[in-house]
Amino acid sequence: MGASFRNKGQILALAGCDKLTISPELLEDLKKGSGTVVRLLKEEGKADPSKAKKLDEKAFRWLLNEDAMATEKLAQGIRAFAADSVKLEKIISSKLNPSSKL
Repeated sequence: MGASFRNKGQILALAGCDKLTISPELLEDLKKGSGTVVRLLKEEGKADPSKAKKLDEKAFRWLLNEDAMATEKLAQGIRAFAADSVKLEKIISSKLNPSSKL
């Protein structure tokens, strides 16, 4: 599943992916576009799950830590999600209690 797209090109590069999480702004960009979308991801390249490498937690954490981009982007995403959660809670609270000061 793809998510956290920054532009239309990133979305189109995953044409054929089963599920994508796309912001309303990028959905509008896609809607305004013209032309044909070429499916880039196809079933025949699908990995065989029975041949997947088995990882215990220690090995998973080691491999994750070895991938700087994955580690940094994961941490960045968690921080952004947490900050957005706080903002959302304040918005909801102000709607439920319009007289209270935040």
